[in-house]
Amino acid sequence: EVFDMSENKMYGQIQIADEVIGVIAVTAALEVEGVVAGSHGKGFTEFFGKKGHTKCVKVAKDENEAVLDMEIIIKFGTKVQKVAAEVQERVKSTVETMTGLNVAVVNVSVSGVVKEVKAEVEE
Repeated sequence: EVFDMSENKMYGQIQIADEVIGVIAVTAALEVEGVVAGSHGKGFTEFFGKKGHTKCVKVAKDENEAVLDMEIIIKFGTKVQKVAAEVQERVKSTVETMTGLNVAVVNVSVSGVVKEVKAEVEE
């Protein structure tokens, strides 16, 4: 059963904060192989605070369409075009599925490259 927001106008409005869309977008982007972080190389935890992720995701939305501008940092040695395209795809489908918004555009800019860091401690 598909939930259609337009069918439910009579119940009142559903508002989704830009922060929420930002967190969903960042989480989806981080699932893509080769993406290390959003811009400024902040750790994962920083993304989930209100200030954290807004540095690397800008959300512009009207009634039910959204435009996302994202900055990502990738691992050295990954194919930039391929990773960025996959981020666009993953972010668009995840945000659409979770929010019901139509994501018109996902602009991805790669703002950095990092060398792979070895796992902290191997047990």
